[in-house]
Order: sequence, then structure tokens, then C-alpha cells
Amino acid sequence: MYKFEQNQTPLYLQLYNQIKEDIETKLKAGAKLPSIRKLSNEYNLSKTTVQTAYNQLYAEGYIESKKNSGYFICEDIIQNFQINLDNKERDVIEDNSYKIDFFPASLSKNSFPKQTWSKLYNKVIKDDIHYGIYHDIQGELELREELAKYLSSSRNVICKPEQIILTSGFTDSLFIVSTILKSFTKKVAVEKPCYKTARKVFELQDFEIEDISINQNGLDLSLLQNISSKALYLTPSHQFPTGVTIPISNRIKLLNWAKENSVFIIEDDYDSELSYYNRPIPSMQGLDNFGNVIYLGTFSKALSPALRISYIVLPTKLLHIYKKSFDFRFSQISIDIQKTLTLFLKEGYWDKHLRKIRNINRKKHHIMKDYLKEFLGDDIKILREGSGLNILIKPTFTMNLDLLEELCLKNKIKIYFKEFLDLEKVIALGFGGFEEFEIKDAIKTFSKIWFEAKKQNLMYDNN
Repeated sequence: MYKFEQNQTPLYLQLYNQIKEDIETKLKAGAKLPSIRKLSNEYNLSKTTVQTAYNQLYAEGYIESKKNSGYFICEDIIQNFQINLDNKERDVIEDNSYKIDFFPASLSKNSFPKQTWSKLYNKVIKDDIHYGIYHDIQGELELREELAKYLSSSRNVICKPEQIILTSGFTDSLFIVSTILKSFTKKVAVEKPCYKTARKVFELQDFEIEDISINQNGLDLSLLQNISSKALYLTPSHQFPTGVTIPISNRIKLLNWAKENSVFIIEDDYDSELSYYNRPIPSMQGLDNFGNVIYLGTFSKALSPALRISYIVLPTKLLHIYKKSFDFRFSQISIDIQKTLTLFLKEGYWDKHLRKIRNINRKKHHIMKDYLKEFLGDDIKILREGSGLNILIKPTFTMNLDLLEELCLKNKIKIYFKEFLDLEKVIALGFGGFEEFEIKDAIKTFSKIWFEAKKQNLMYDNN
């Protein structure tokens, strides 16, 4: 389901961006796109608007036109974008017709501070923002200055603006970091289980991957002696997907190990700002006196994934490699968005919004957790909760999750257990995209399908 806002962005560009994101994240190579007439009628758009969006996608090589057949997703590029998904075949129309979607990283449409953002955006547009020139290669200096202040006060990240690189999302950040690391290592160590997207990026960059198991204190430090990689990827403050936190003593041991072995630690500060039981845990980067931590952060989880704003904080000693490797690359974030975010931070709106979004999603988190216990009871074990935008559950009996997914899809419900997770038999149920009043019915409906899948499981086992 595509959504269109009455703002400064032309409708064709809004449609183009949404279709492109679908192509990059979830659609199948060779899939047929809806006809121009169908999209025009369904969303009350002019045929010219739809045609212009398709023309742009065609010009950029995302789609191809087949005579008398319509538009199709190009076969030869789609594999470069399917980072988050398995190879299961997906239908274009079906993907846009879910009645209930438990996407693990969604924010509800009412959570975005539209009125404030519009006011600041209009203020930016009225000023002379020099659309006719290239801007700073790492992103607007003033935005990086405000971001450095915020990171220092909220995450204990110690950095200067020149260490910050603005990127268009987590994968963009990790591709940049991976390219830098490839200048001196062909191996990377990752926590196991790991965020699947991160592992996929390293695989696409041809790294040899060494796994390090997770225990109750996060990374199992006893296994570090077996590691020969010069890079280590971690989510230390709230490990994804298990939820464990690396305690301060182990963090110091890790930093000392990294110094002694010339290892760079990639600290992915995944959903750290959305913590519901305690204050967000300070970053590892702030404890690092040796300049061995590469810090990754994002505005997607608390502000909007649609803005595509993430950032890297590079150790000073890696800046020369970045500048040499990426002297051709300018920030992918539009200048007006960067300047609007600058004002959003500078004038105190970000702190206010963060408090609001944390309170909203804390309530949703607790509501979903309560209804999971009410409707599924002893059938599940909750593996991860307390932060972020989803709760992880695992069946307490042998459940065929493929069957469960099939039954859910027949009822226009989307669940996620392969796309993001490196854990067996675990489902991520996102709550961020729901309004509070929708969560009960969503879980109740899901539970009915759950028990039907359980019943069919038992019938199969008995036979």
C-alpha cells in the first residue's frame, strides 16, 4: 500500500521512491508491476504521474518494458538489493495487501512530527540553500556539528564533526565501512546469532566471516583467542536478536583486546534510543581511548525510516582511508532534508520528539507483551523485549513456521522469521507500525491462526 503526502515532493517522485524501495527490499526479480491504469485508479493519480514514475525507474535500470506485456523488475540487478529477504517467491500485489503486517521496524504514520517538520522545511526552502552547487562530501557541516553534540550528551560518543559521515541507511553505512576495512583485512568476526542484513553485506563484500557465539553476557570473550580477523561487528548495548547487553567489565576487556590485536570494532548502536525499562546504555565508543571503535547510528528507528538518514563515526586514524576511497562520493541525503534535520536538532525538537516516541512505543510494547501472554500463554517464550520496535517469540513446542506463514498469508497477515533473524524457530512481531487500539485485534487474529497451525502440526505428527 503506497502512501502520498501533501508536501513539497511531487507525487510522481513519491511513487517512484516507494516503488524503488520495494524493488530494493522485497520484490522478486522479473515480477510484473501493476499497469499504469491500475495504479492510477487505485491511488487516484493521473496516468501521467504514474507514467513519469515508471519512466524514471526505467531510465535508472530498475524496470524493463516488454511489448504488449507491461513493466517488469529487471532480472540482472535485483540480487544486489535483496539483502533482507530469503529467496521465497513473492507476488507484487500480495505484498501490498496485508491486513495485518508485523514488520519488525515500522513506525506508525501518526508518529512522525509532521507539523513541526513542515514548518522547519518551509523555513529551509525560503532560505538560499544553493541547490546549484555540490555540498560537503560527508554531509552538511552544521548538521554534523549538531549531531556530535547530541551523541556526546545522549550516547557518550566522543567525536568531532569531521569524524561523522552522513549516509542513506544502515546498509549504506556498512558498505562504506566494509570498503574501508577491505584495505587491510579480508576477514570480519561477527556475533552469532547476528543481524542478517549485516552478515549479508559482509558476504557481498567478499569477507571471510568468523562467528563468535553469544552467551548471557553478550559476546563470549573466551572465543576471541581463536579469531584472526582485524574487524569485529557487534550490537553491544542491546544485542540483536537476543537482547543481551555486554557489561562494562567485558567492554573494557574487548577494547583492550582490540588494541592489543589491532582490531577495529564496528559498534552498531541498534535501537539504543528506544529503551523501555531503563536509560539507554552508553556506547562502547565513549570508553575507547585507542580509536578502535567505528560507531554506526540511525534516525530510522525513532524519527522515520523514509528519510533514509544514518551516520558513521569513524576513528580519526581511518579518515584518510575514507577520503581516499570515497573522494567521488557525496552524501546521498538531499540538502533540504539535511538542513531541516539540522534545525530539528538545533531548536530542541529532536529531544522532545524522542521522549514522545519512546513513551508511545513503550505503551505499545507493554500492550503487545500483555496480549501475547493472554492469547498465546504457555505456547510461546518471549526471547527479546524491552527495547526497539518488536518482540521476539519462540514456540515452546515443535511448530512448522512455514505452515504458520502460509496460513497467515492466506488470511492476509505478514509475519517475519527468516528475513532479519539468524535464530531458528523465532518470530519477530513488530508493534511500532500499529496504533495502540489495533494491537489487541492483531494479536487475537494471529493467535487464531497460530492454534490452527498447531492443530495441523499435531495431526501431521500423529499420522
